[in-house]
Amino acid sequence: MMRCLFTVLGLLGGLLAGTAAQAQRLPAPARLDLSGLYNPLRRAAIDTRREGDSLRLYVRFTDGSVLRPGQLLELLGWSSYDARAPIWRTTVGLSAHRVLRDGSVAWVECCVALAALQNVRVLAVWPAAYVPDDPAAAAWLTLNNEHRTRAFVLVDTAGLPLLRRHVRVGELFGVDCYGPDQPLTVRRYNAAFAPALPPQSTATLATAKSRSLLIEAEQELRAGQLVRFASPGLYTVQPADAGPPLGVLAPDGEFPEITTASELITPLRYLTTSEERQRMEQSTAPKRAVDAFWLRVANNREAVARQLIRQYYGRVEDANALFTAHKPGWMTDRGMLYLVLGPPERVQRNAGEERWYYSNAGYGSATYVFRAKPSTFTPDYYELVRRPEYEMLWYAAVEQWRTGLNAPRVEAGR
Repeated sequence: MMRCLFTVLGLLGGLLAGTAAQAQRLPAPARLDLSGLYNPLRRAAIDTRREGDSLRLYVRFTDGSVLRPGQLLELLGWSSYDARAPIWRTTVGLSAHRVLRDGSVAWVECCVALAALQNVRVLAVWPAAYVPDDPAAAAWLTLNNEHRTRAFVLVDTAGLPLLRRHVRVGELFGVDCYGPDQPLTVRRYNAAFAPALPPQSTATLATAKSRSLLIEAEQELRAGQLVRFASPGLYTVQPADAGPPLGVLAPDGEFPEITTASELITPLRYLTTSEERQRMEQSTAPKRAVDAFWLRVANNREAVARQLIRQYYGRVEDANALFTAHKPGWMTDRGMLYLVLGPPERVQRNAGEERWYYSNAGYGSATYVFRAKPSTFTPDYYELVRRPEYEMLWYAAVEQWRTGLNAPRVEAGR
């Protein structure tokens, strides 16, 4: 179904080659600042497909200028984020016919022997001329069991991998299987998930009752058929013999962008009281009620209100693009902090954890710890470790929004 961009053979891998000096130039991933991975306009993205005894890597560089003919593409693997040195390393030579360009974006794909990745848990790909914490040039992947075994990827109508876990209702997409096209089973679940709780909340997710998701609908599709979701919800897509199912969220509208009045109101739960939201929802003109809220926040300064709206809902869109899993990205723990506090100033990862660092920005400095909690639907999901000491910092950050202090500077008199 999908045309191959190119094939690189013979990447059998092995243990790290090179001198001790080379290894010293490659610090442990836990020592790198990975905050650039949360810049949706610059970050490189990566996905995989199992192909027999090999693993195909699909890498998209948002800034295609980082790939130049004659350059080497570095592929490195570590046993964990805490590992001091990579355990596997290889390079791929780039030439014009090995890079597919689509406007400013560039695509690369290559195959690696699975045996070479047996003990690799952290994989990174970047052009040799750059550094591994440059978000435009380095693609990072926590190599889990799904990535090793899933023998298909979701693709757009042009055959390019989607590299995302959401497909809008009505959007056409395909399933590119290794080998012959296979019949598909698509299941929709009765999923209704709540937005993230505040970081100081004592009603943590650990106290929530576990529940199983019931299948609401199931559909069998013929091999090679383009697919579209007719209703919003949480789905799984699974070819007959192509490995585990893939969880996909199907949102309405122009996701990750939000445009309708209800979409504008719900993310305000982090800044408003339930009574304020209820008045907006019950208004005969809810969109006008949202505008009135921001105008009050801006002390009736229209230019400031416009800046605040652009900034807050821009973060909603970014969070949806970055963190969407079994629920929209803004509703996740990382999305919640991204909306209210902004992109983290520094991010570090270690075994099973991710740490976000913020310096003093008017509400105090803090470190937020997220712990990995993978599931069938979302293998790369993280939950915040909630702490009472976050309460004052959180309310101070919310107050900055509610008093218009988060707005960028605007010209006097505007």
